[in-house]
Amino acid sequence: MASGNNSTFSVIGSDIKIEGNISASADLHVDGSIEGDIKCTSLVQGESSEVSGGITAESARLAGHVSGSITAKELVILKSARIEGDVHYDALTIEQGAQVDGRFAPNARRSAAGTGGSAQAPRQSVKPAKEGDADQAQLKIAT
Repeated sequence: MASGNNSTFSVIGSDIKIEGNISASADLHVDGSIEGDIKCTSLVQGESSEVSGGITAESARLAGHVSGSITAKELVILKSARIEGDVHYDALTIEQGAQVDGRFAPNARRSAAGTGGSAQAPRQSVKPAKEGDADQAQLKIAT
Protein backbone atom coordinates (compact mmCIF):
# COMPACT_ATOMS: atom_id res chain seq x y z
CA MET A 1 0.00 0.00 0.00
CA ALA A 2 1.80 3.10 -1.17
CA SER A 3 0.55 6.58 -0.65
CA GLY A 4 0.35 9.13 -3.45
CA ASN A 5 1.40 12.76 -3.27
CA ASN A 6 -2.11 13.91 -2.26
CA SER A 7 -2.14 12.05 1.06
CA THR A 8 0.34 12.16 3.92
CA PHE A 9 -1.46 9.72 6.25
CA SER A 10 -2.78 6.21 5.59
CA VAL A 11 -4.99 4.20 7.95
CA ILE A 12 -5.54 0.45 8.13
CA GLY A 13 -8.75 0.05 10.14
CA SER A 14 -9.46 -2.52 12.83
CA ASP A 15 -11.70 -4.50 10.46
CA ILE A 16 -8.88 -4.96 7.91
CA LYS A 17 -6.62 -8.01 7.66
CA ILE A 18 -3.72 -7.84 5.21
CA GLU A 19 -1.60 -10.78 4.11
CA GLY A 20 1.45 -9.38 2.34
CA ASN A 21 4.11 -6.73 2.68
CA ILE A 22 3.26 -3.04 3.03
CA SER A 23 5.40 -0.17 1.78
CA ALA A 24 4.20 3.37 2.42
CA SER A 25 5.92 6.67 1.67
CA ALA A 26 3.48 8.37 4.06
CA ASP A 27 2.78 8.01 7.75
CA LEU A 28 0.85 4.84 8.52
CA HIS A 29 -1.65 4.13 11.30
CA VAL A 30 -2.45 0.44 11.82
CA ASP A 31 -5.40 -0.79 13.87
CA GLY A 32 -5.93 -4.00 11.88
CA SER A 33 -4.03 -7.25 11.43
CA ILE A 34 -1.01 -7.58 9.13
CA GLU A 35 0.84 -10.74 8.17
CA GLY A 36 3.87 -9.37 6.35
CA ASP A 37 6.60 -6.77 6.62
CA ILE A 38 5.89 -3.06 7.01
CA LYS A 39 8.19 -0.36 5.65
CA CYS A 40 7.15 3.27 6.12
CA THR A 41 8.30 6.69 7.27
CA SER A 42 6.28 6.77 10.46
CA LEU A 43 4.18 4.01 12.04
CA VAL A 44 1.55 4.31 14.75
CA GLN A 45 0.16 0.97 15.92
CA GLY A 46 -3.12 0.78 17.81
CA GLU A 47 -3.62 -1.34 20.94
CA SER A 48 -5.75 -3.99 19.22
CA SER A 49 -3.46 -4.25 16.19
CA GLU A 50 -1.39 -7.36 15.40
CA VAL A 51 1.65 -7.44 13.13
CA SER A 52 3.38 -10.70 12.20
CA GLY A 53 6.43 -9.55 10.29
CA GLY A 54 9.28 -7.09 10.38
CA ILE A 55 8.83 -3.36 10.86
CA THR A 56 11.19 -0.76 9.37
CA ALA A 57 10.41 2.91 9.99
CA GLU A 58 12.04 6.24 10.74
CA SER A 59 9.77 6.51 13.77
CA ALA A 60 7.41 3.98 15.32
CA ARG A 61 4.94 4.17 18.20
CA LEU A 62 3.83 0.64 19.08
CA ALA A 63 0.87 -0.23 21.30
CA GLY A 64 -0.29 -3.64 20.01
CA HIS A 65 1.25 -7.07 19.37
CA VAL A 66 4.30 -7.43 17.11
CA SER A 67 5.88 -10.75 16.24
CA GLY A 68 8.97 -9.87 14.22
CA SER A 69 12.05 -7.66 14.20
CA ILE A 70 11.76 -3.89 14.54
CA THR A 71 14.16 -1.31 13.13
CA ALA A 72 13.47 2.37 13.82
CA LYS A 73 15.44 5.53 14.44
CA GLU A 74 12.94 6.72 17.04
CA LEU A 75 10.99 3.96 18.78
CA VAL A 76 8.33 4.29 21.47
CA ILE A 77 6.95 1.10 23.00
CA LEU A 78 3.78 1.83 24.94
CA LYS A 79 2.61 -0.05 28.03
CA SER A 80 0.00 -2.05 26.11
CA ALA A 81 2.58 -3.37 23.60
CA ARG A 82 3.72 -7.00 23.38
CA ILE A 83 6.84 -7.40 21.25
CA GLU A 84 8.33 -10.76 20.27
CA GLY A 85 11.46 -10.08 18.25
CA ASP A 86 14.71 -8.18 18.06
CA VAL A 87 14.62 -4.40 18.44
CA HIS A 88 17.08 -2.05 16.66
CA TYR A 89 16.86 1.67 17.42
CA ASP A 90 18.66 5.02 17.65
CA ALA A 91 16.39 6.43 20.39
CA LEU A 92 14.22 4.18 22.54
CA THR A 93 11.40 4.85 25.02
CA ILE A 94 9.63 2.01 26.82
CA GLU A 95 6.63 2.63 29.07
CA GLN A 96 6.20 0.70 32.28
CA GLY A 97 4.14 -2.41 31.62
CA ALA A 98 5.37 -3.02 28.06
CA GLN A 99 6.39 -6.61 27.33
CA VAL A 100 9.39 -7.20 25.08
CA ASP A 101 10.93 -10.59 24.45
CA GLY A 102 13.93 -10.13 22.18
CA ARG A 103 17.33 -8.55 21.79
CA PHE A 104 17.93 -4.80 21.93
CA ALA A 105 20.69 -3.24 19.81
CA PRO A 106 21.33 0.40 18.96
CA ASN A 107 21.46 0.92 15.17
CA ALA A 108 24.85 2.67 15.29
CA ARG A 109 26.51 -0.22 17.15
CA ARG A 110 25.09 -3.12 15.14
CA SER A 111 27.93 -3.14 12.65
CA ALA A 112 30.34 -0.60 14.19
CA ALA A 113 32.09 -3.18 16.39
CA GLY A 114 33.73 -4.75 13.33
CA THR A 115 32.25 -8.15 14.10
CA GLY A 116 30.35 -8.29 10.84
CA GLY A 117 27.14 -8.82 12.76
CA SER A 118 28.20 -12.21 14.12
CA ALA A 119 28.12 -11.27 17.80
CA GLN A 120 24.70 -11.58 19.39
CA ALA A 121 23.32 -9.35 22.11
CA PRO A 122 21.97 -11.10 25.21
CA ARG A 123 18.25 -11.90 25.30
CA GLN A 124 16.33 -9.27 27.23
CA SER A 125 12.83 -8.88 28.51
CA VAL A 126 11.15 -5.82 29.94
CA LYS A 127 8.81 -6.28 32.88
CA PRO A 128 7.05 -3.72 35.08
CA ALA A 129 9.11 -2.34 37.92
CA LYS A 130 8.20 -2.85 41.57
CA GLU A 131 5.38 -0.70 42.93
CA GLY A 132 7.67 1.99 44.37
CA ASP A 133 9.28 2.61 40.97
CA ALA A 134 6.25 3.91 39.06
CA ASP A 135 8.26 5.84 36.45
CA GLN A 136 10.64 3.05 35.45
CA ALA A 137 10.50 -0.26 33.67
CA GLN A 138 12.75 -3.05 34.79
CA LEU A 139 15.11 -4.48 32.19
CA LYS A 140 16.03 -8.11 32.76
CA ILE A 141 18.99 -9.49 30.83
CA ALA A 142 19.38 -13.26 30.54
CA THR A 143 22.67 -14.58 29.17
